[in-house]
Amino acid sequence: MYRTSLTAIQTHGSSLVRGWRAWWRSLSPTRQDRFAALAPLAAVLMFMAAIVAAFWYLRMEEGEREQEALRRDAEYAQQRVRLRLLERQEQLMRIARDLSNQDMDKAQFGQRAEALISQYPELQAITWLDDHGRTKASHAAPSLAGEQVRVPGEVLKSGETADTFGLTRDLQQPVYAQQSATDGETTPLLQLQVPINVQGQFGGVVLGEYSIDSLLRYGTPTEVLARYAVTLLDAKGQVLAGTPLAPRHRSAQWLPWSAQANAYEVPVSPVGNGLVLRAQAYRTSLGVVGSGLFWLVVTLSAMTAWMLIATWRHTRRRMQTQLALVAETNFRRAMENSVLTGMRALDLQGRITYVNAAFCQMTGWSEAELVGQVPPYSYWPESDHEQLQNHLKDELSGKTMPGGFQVRVRRKNGAVFDARLYVSPLIDARGQQTGWMTSMTDITEPNRIREQLSASHERFTIVLEALDASVSVAPLGSEELLFANKLYRQWFGSQTVGHLQLVAQAGVLPSTSASGADDEDGLMGLPADSLTSAHSENAEIYLPDLGKWLEVRSRYLSWVDGRLAQMVIATDITPRRQAEEQAARQTERAQSVSRLITMGEMASSVAHELNQPLTAINNYCSGIISRIHSGQITQETLLTALEKTAHQAQRAGQIIQRIRDFVKKSEPNRQLADVANMVAEAVELADIELRRHNVRLTHHVAARLPPVMADSILIEQVLINLMKNAAESIAQARRPPAGRSVELRVVPKQVDGQEVVEFSVQDTGQGLAAEVLERLFEAFFSTKQEGMGMGLNLCRSIVESHQGRMQAQNLYNGSEVTGCRFSFWLPLAAPPSDTTNLVANAHPPRTIA
Repeated sequence: MYRTSLTAIQTHGSSLVRGWRAWWRSLSPTRQDRFAALAPLAAVLMFMAAIVAAFWYLRMEEGEREQEALRRDAEYAQQRVRLRLLERQEQLMRIARDLSNQDMDKAQFGQRAEALISQYPELQAITWLDDHGRTKASHAAPSLAGEQVRVPGEVLKSGETADTFGLTRDLQQPVYAQQSATDGETTPLLQLQVPINVQGQFGGVVLGEYSIDSLLRYGTPTEVLARYAVTLLDAKGQVLAGTPLAPRHRSAQWLPWSAQANAYEVPVSPVGNGLVLRAQAYRTSLGVVGSGLFWLVVTLSAMTAWMLIATWRHTRRRMQTQLALVAETNFRRAMENSVLTGMRALDLQGRITYVNAAFCQMTGWSEAELVGQVPPYSYWPESDHEQLQNHLKDELSGKTMPGGFQVRVRRKNGAVFDARLYVSPLIDARGQQTGWMTSMTDITEPNRIREQLSASHERFTIVLEALDASVSVAPLGSEELLFANKLYRQWFGSQTVGHLQLVAQAGVLPSTSASGADDEDGLMGLPADSLTSAHSENAEIYLPDLGKWLEVRSRYLSWVDGRLAQMVIATDITPRRQAEEQAARQTERAQSVSRLITMGEMASSVAHELNQPLTAINNYCSGIISRIHSGQITQETLLTALEKTAHQAQRAGQIIQRIRDFVKKSEPNRQLADVANMVAEAVELADIELRRHNVRLTHHVAARLPPVMADSILIEQVLINLMKNAAESIAQARRPPAGRSVELRVVPKQVDGQEVVEFSVQDTGQGLAAEVLERLFEAFFSTKQEGMGMGLNLCRSIVESHQGRMQAQNLYNGSEVTGCRFSFWLPLAAPPSDTTNLVANAHPPRTIA
């Protein structure tokens, strides 16, 4: 059998050799030379392919062995983690069984939990939850974050833990789940909820929370951690614990010595696909590629390839030499024909000996017509013969100009164009001058463009001179004034003093190096990006010498000589500033009038409020007088009555003082203001009006709110106006007593990534119509017959002057309008810390009727 196969192979090989010889004889000698030149290169390629294939095969075998070892070690580590989880699960089930049998109280539960947590570092917290999800007892490790600690009495809310609690209650079996991190500082936890079965009924769960990082650290064998990068992943592939190997760079994917690290993933039972263990092998050895044999073979292969390539290059060199002369000749001819500059050669007597194709194309005469001509040449205009003859004499005598000279040239069709001639001596191969070489360039178009630029510059200068703004340009670090328009010269003269004054007062002065500081960069403080993308800086300044308000805009630019300069544009905005100041004064007066109107509308309620303490004072004084006349009063009774009288008088004085502080005219005074105090003052004044309308007021202020930068009186005016409008809307809607309520809420909030405090007033009135909502904040628009339409407009102006926003919306129950909600927010004076937000959100709201 083997002999027959060998005979067949020999026969097939002989036929291939005969076919190759016949094909080779059929080729022409030129093609045979070309194929002979390519033979060494083909041999090199085949040799290198064989070497690469051999080492690739060895590398693949080595990778398979490493992958098999990785799989075994990863499954071994998974079994160890699994056994550790099952042990903790059994301990939690024992606690649940003792709680089911009522053999354990809260104290014993805490002792058992503390013992387990101190003994097993992966256990972070053990919690006892009743059948309603309320925490009865809990013990947590000191390393657990504060926001993850469960407080006795806390009830599970909607979330992953609550969902797992419901699943455990339905299945009556232990359930694993993963708790995601709430922010970047807390770590994710693995939860196990074991049900408590009390006489066949669900009695709650025992919640165990594991640290995934500690589970990996103490559950994985140390020998596995030493050989591999072991990590724990969730179902989405996110790393929960451990440090994975850094991914390779894309450019290194095709390098044989930077192979991808072996990796193996296996789900961790009994958690399932929600927790996956992944092991990545470290590159501890260089393998086949790093062995000495590899580099020896590579060296020998390189030497062999170098010798074969040298032979191939030597074979090709003969063919290249044959074509070099033809290629050089063709190149020089093509270069002469493709150049756009006209070339003309003259002998020492001024006879034309050579012209190129570009010269012929410019003038319109052919090479045969031009070669051999003597002055005057046919392309000279008749009117310029004398001038051109003088130029030719200077040219032949060696008086050449380095920058060339401009002349007029006549074409064969009679057209004339402008040209520039450059003359240089023509030297032969022996170093002797045989004539002159002249190059001619058509400059008709550049001359036209230069004239247009000159006209454009003139028009541009006229426009700048007519501007109603001052424009000046000065180089950095110099007192030279590069440009100044007419208005600048009227204001500041022709010096750079005004330019530097505008730059310095506007706050955009460029930094220059101090005298003597040679090691400093003179351009420090300038923008690092390109000048074309530099942004303008605007500032409004006041110049006492001119008595004007100016808006200053500045930008850097590169001047025509390459120097870095600064352009400053100053516009007179004095009329606009005066109008803004007058508008501010009008707004301030409108705010004061609005407060007076508000207090006028509340006058009857305030009088009723003051009547109570005054009536009490009268009654106390009458009672004291009658008892003194009858002699039935003791000293202690007299002191008690006088103390009550003084308290009522103090109460009346406080009411009057609050009203005076609210309605008195004052300049806006923004300072750090406590939100709770502002709300308390506003509620104290507005509650009088609300009680007059038989409206109940509830308010909630989040605890420990950071201060805001605001005018307390103005913000109180906004709150009082909103609560007063809410009470009037409820009165117009004729709601029953049980439905007459106004709710004021003040809570922290985030708006477009900014920390703010939101104030909202919600009523149970009749709401607002769609056409009213569109025009609600317009000036002089009101839904009241006696209203001026300035209240909400002023409220919005006050809020926006504090960099806040106000809005209104109807509240619906299905399609029925059940009330209206006005809200506005103010930015915080300083960014709050994370602990402030947590404390503010942790306190439950307080309601005061």
